[in-house]
Amino acid sequence: MDREALKRYLSEQAFAVDRVLKSYLPSPSCDPPLLHEAMRYSLFAGGKRIRPILCIAACEAVGGQQEVVLPFASAIELIHTYSLIHDDLPAMDDDTYRRGKLTNHKMFGESTAILAGDALLTAAFSMLAEKGLAASISPKKMLRVILELGSASGSTGMVGGQLNDIEAQGKEDLSLEKLKRIHTHKTGVLIRASVRIGGILGGAGPKKLSNLTAFGEKIGLAFQIADDVLDVEGETDKLGKPVGQDQSKGRLTYPAFMGLSRAKKEAVVLVEEALSDIKTLGPEADPIRGIATFIIDREK
Repeated sequence: MDREALKRYLSEQAFAVDRVLKSYLPSPSCDPPLLHEAMRYSLFAGGKRIRPILCIAACEAVGGQQEVVLPFASAIELIHTYSLIHDDLPAMDDDTYRRGKLTNHKMFGESTAILAGDALLTAAFSMLAEKGLAASISPKKMLRVILELGSASGSTGMVGGQLNDIEAQGKEDLSLEKLKRIHTHKTGVLIRASVRIGGILGGAGPKKLSNLTAFGEKIGLAFQIADDVLDVEGETDKLGKPVGQDQSKGRLTYPAFMGLSRAKKEAVVLVEEALSDIKTLGPEADPIRGIATFIIDREK
């Protein structure tokens, strides 16, 4: 898939995800209006929808249809947005800007931001259940999807990775293995789950699902390494937030650990290995292959 075709694919799928999310979430006028305004503020702040699009592309890669996976892929974005709202809080990363806009707690206050994140997390699982009841998907398959997303989001996944990251700040004796664990859990597990959920809903057999899982693990780590690199050499107006945040907050990152050039090479190697994991899939997997390359070429 060439760059222009990938660009169109990403744009079309992001539009489809946004359409589902806008129709599902309560309107800002719904009581309590402040809470629903805050939820929508962060959800529609301009994200690229990489995780749900990966889910859709993984489903298509094994012969599934976009219309089947779309509602479930969209629920993943609710989880991702909740995590961003909470990560930005003063007790966490204490960030002022996200995607070029004030962070949720700067806009609505800490209490509302916490509750907006809580509500988005809860809405994700309500959405899975509601859309699952309306779809012709077996209960067992839906339970597998819910388990994937719940496991990736919880204490042994994304939330645990965030705590590991907080505990590691300012420490200089951390190993590469520990750094990889932080990145894999803080960012990688939700990307891996997105790919696996797409595979499950697309009807992937054990071998194809195993290949997709290996692919998802590698691009999940590559994604976070690329974020580390962008924090060093990115541009504030393109990132939507100040650069150099990792260094100022004492975070251990791949560029800090091994240097910028080596970190970039590590991300490229991970993507190449990920593409090798799905080399047996046909041309219907071209979009997910393109996304893997886009992950380390993106600007934000």
